[in-house]
Amino acid sequence: MTASTSRPVILTVDDDPGVSRSIARDLRRRYGEEHRIVRAEAPGQALDALRELKLRGEPVALLLADYRMPGMSGIDFLEAAMDLFPLARRVLLTAYADTDAAIQAINVVDLDHYLLKPWNPPEEKLYPVVDSMLDLWKATPEPSTDETRVIGHRWSAPSFAARDFLARNAVPFRWFGVDDEESKRLLEAAGVDGATLPVIITPDGEVLVAPSEAELADKVGLSTAPAKDFYDLVVVGGGPAGLGAAVYGASEGLRTVLVEQMATGGQAGQSSRIENYLGFPDGVSGAQLTDRARRQAVRFGAELLTTRQVVELESTGSARRLVFSDGSEISAHSVILATGVAYRSLEAPGVEDLCGRGIYYGSATTEGPACAGQEIYIIGGANSAGQAAVYFSKHAKRVHMLVRGPSLEATMSSYLIGQIGDIDNIEVHTCTQVVSCKGSEHLERVILQNSATGESREVDTEWMFVFIGAAPRTDWLPGDLLRDDRGFVLTGPDLHGRPPGWALEREPYHLETSMPGVFAAGDVRAESVKRVASAVGDGAMAVTLVHRYLEML
Repeated sequence: MTASTSRPVILTVDDDPGVSRSIARDLRRRYGEEHRIVRAEAPGQALDALRELKLRGEPVALLLADYRMPGMSGIDFLEAAMDLFPLARRVLLTAYADTDAAIQAINVVDLDHYLLKPWNPPEEKLYPVVDSMLDLWKATPEPSTDETRVIGHRWSAPSFAARDFLARNAVPFRWFGVDDEESKRLLEAAGVDGATLPVIITPDGEVLVAPSEAELADKVGLSTAPAKDFYDLVVVGGGPAGLGAAVYGASEGLRTVLVEQMATGGQAGQSSRIENYLGFPDGVSGAQLTDRARRQAVRFGAELLTTRQVVELESTGSARRLVFSDGSEISAHSVILATGVAYRSLEAPGVEDLCGRGIYYGSATTEGPACAGQEIYIIGGANSAGQAAVYFSKHAKRVHMLVRGPSLEATMSSYLIGQIGDIDNIEVHTCTQVVSCKGSEHLERVILQNSATGESREVDTEWMFVFIGAAPRTDWLPGDLLRDDRGFVLTGPDLHGRPPGWALEREPYHLETSMPGVFAAGDVRAESVKRVASAVGDGAMAVTLVHRYLEML
């Protein structure tokens, strides 16, 4: 049961089994429909139950503890319970002889009430007290969530990677800094010290310490293993081209699986705003567009696999065999390569060491709120950099765009240039490049150089986002699958007739590679138009050509 559907818990602990059963019975009779009654007969057992409830994100409204228990008094138990659920109301069950101790406990553990035993009749002596306590709790309820909880450090690269992975895969999560009070309560409940980060707690209470992406994906409900060994169509890559191919392939009856290494959406999925995509006059974020396409593909029956890296592709008769990095494999009649491109690395001293600790590739929109009031630097002059600048301008004190060229006109759409010009806290620095980056635990300073004047200067900043062009992800493809001198896949007319080793009588179809039955779509294809709409169109067209290819088998 997730927290969003959980009934608030009323927990009782009393070492006398008869008393324990009696109070649980009376509470269940009056409050059982709207609350879950949890009964324990020892303080240790009760604390274990509270730790489990904490990990599962379930709300605890009321604690009732017997004053005299072996090993730990009710006062000590309530004090320990406060560390886990500080907003739960606290009632001490006590005999008449212990009334003075109960009154003193009001100051020791901020006790809300004490209740004399026996409490018969409950309608007069128990229920009015509990009603009052529940009313007080409802006024300031313990926050509950069915989201994944991530405990990490602001400048921890693994912590950022986990956050970024969850965000890009549209997995709801809540972030807690490791020094937050709630983090300390969660770590105590999990029984870990937080020395190794991130610590991730799933909605069902499972604790993961610095998990791999594949382990994290599996635990938060993402599909990582194919359901079949053989498909009509395997789509490699989950950007706009791959999602488009998956939607059209599955909707047209092909047994389709999409394989993605990290998260669907590709670079477009990281875009804070896409304003020139057909049908969205007010613009749409890359995450929103990706989520709609992903749900559409699944609705039509496509399988979507995450954290699966394809490392080999070969032709075996009429089948195309793909091998994953873990050695497992799948086969299909046809393949669409839609692996897109990866951001090029910024070659400057200090960059590699500070990546994920102040230096980020792509927009990293999860970092937006943390940039409030800060001076941030965006490296690049294409549309993706411009969209990021507009997004971060809503959070940062000032956004500095560093552009190698003399202007933005040659690399950025005019509508975006106009937007940037209208935003007061965006400043464009042309003919400027990063010479080096410095910092200890995180980015602290950047050395900039003006290529026109040769002048260098040092600026203080903790945030830098890099968009400096992209390279195709094609180094894993076989040598006989032809590419151009930059690594982009050659298809159709760009192969100039039948390529070497081509055994079919016909020439390759328009988006077909030098390996029959293998097609390329989107940014990975040589001479493609690097736009979201074009990529989606490539994916749809590739499916049409797949049908034509399958008819010839």
